[in-house]
Amino acid sequence: MRRRMVRQQIEARGIQSAAVLDALRRVPRERFVPAEVRAFATDDTALPIGYDQTISQPYIVAFMTELLELERHHRVLEIGTGSGYQTAVLANLCDSVRSIEIVPELAARAARALADLGYAHVTVEQGDGYQGWAEHAPFDRIIVTAAPRAIPQALVDQLAAGGRLVVPVGPTFGIQALTLVTKDAAGRLRRQRRLDVRFVPMVRAVDKN
Repeated sequence: MRRRMVRQQIEARGIQSAAVLDALRRVPRERFVPAEVRAFATDDTALPIGYDQTISQPYIVAFMTELLELERHHRVLEIGTGSGYQTAVLANLCDSVRSIEIVPELAARAARALADLGYAHVTVEQGDGYQGWAEHAPFDRIIVTAAPRAIPQALVDQLAAGGRLVVPVGPTFGIQALTLVTKDAAGRLRRQRRLDVRFVPMVRAVDKN
């Protein structure tokens, strides 16, 4: 069923990276969703995972991952661990993945699921993604799986020269712009709008109090 999902819902819609397609075939999405929606794990749709959060549809996971142009040696920062599914896909493609999740329960649950599947090179931290992870910066690639109204400056600062940042940007309700930010060797930034999307809003620590 997972192979059919990749063939019919992802490859057929234009995802071309063999490495990304292989990662999607390898990761059991059903291990990252609650039992009550597990029957829909291979559907190309977002699913609720509790705490007003969702797991992204597989096509969007594949699209964002392909935009990163990952290589095995890249150091990756993910903002918004959520279920841990996107994290697992990243971990199939590179050897260093750090992920931040603001909801403690989701961070703990994702960390357990990733550990159970043997992703020893993944580190999940509960914290405020708006701050990034400065002590381990710079990062070659940064991916954000919730939508801020504007790209956090901390993430731009923590992006390495030659790096790529993929982030949905826009209002809490309505269409957001999936944006690719690249940084050249001189630190100059280029932004490209790549796709219209709908993500849950990116929450600051102060919003949780």
